[in-house]
Amino acid sequence: MPRYTSVIALPETIPVFPLSGALLLPRTDLPLNIFEPRYLTMVEHAMSSDHVIGMIQPLPGEPGDNPVLTQVGCLGRITSYAETDDNRVLISLSGVCRFSVKREKRVKTPFRQVEADYSGFAADLVTENNARTVDRSAVIKAVRQYLEANDMSANWSEVEQIPTELLVNTLSQLAPYPAPEKQALLEANDLQARADMLIALTELALSGGARGARLQ
Repeated sequence: MPRYTSVIALPETIPVFPLSGALLLPRTDLPLNIFEPRYLTMVEHAMSSDHVIGMIQPLPGEPGDNPVLTQVGCLGRITSYAETDDNRVLISLSGVCRFSVKREKRVKTPFRQVEADYSGFAADLVTENNARTVDRSAVIKAVRQYLEANDMSANWSEVEQIPTELLVNTLSQLAPYPAPEKQALLEANDLQARADMLIALTELALSGGARGARLQ
């Protein structure tokens, strides 16, 4: 995967994949099972150009095939690609940088494209940005209590070895919270803010306020 050092190097116009509840964050991976014809075409387009796709959520409650999009998504680069015998494509996106939608482009392609603005998210390109300010022990404690409350377990010796940024972002991806909460985790100002939000949401789930959510 290329090392982007500046938002100037990121593509201005990108194809987008609207998918409710899907969360992609910088330097985390998101596996996708692509089967709709328009998104198969989108993947082909990406593979023939710069290998990038923008993941973005539709606004909650938006109906139809062309829902209104949220204003913030995350650019991902295709780092794994495989075709199946039943005409599906399995890909993995690695998160690069968040973006805000400047405007949606009028295009003839079956998939949607937007003009992306990365200027507010330049810090996403810095590995472990703000990781030292994160209360890592509080994150692990909250998740551990949640798992134990739901009769689930984890290999805590392995968890302790995961870098803080990857830990927070991966747990944010796996957390089974509704789309608005996923969007809030995406739009958190920095890693510390995301970690604090993740702790708060997990404590809310423990208190029974997250509608029976379970970690996936």
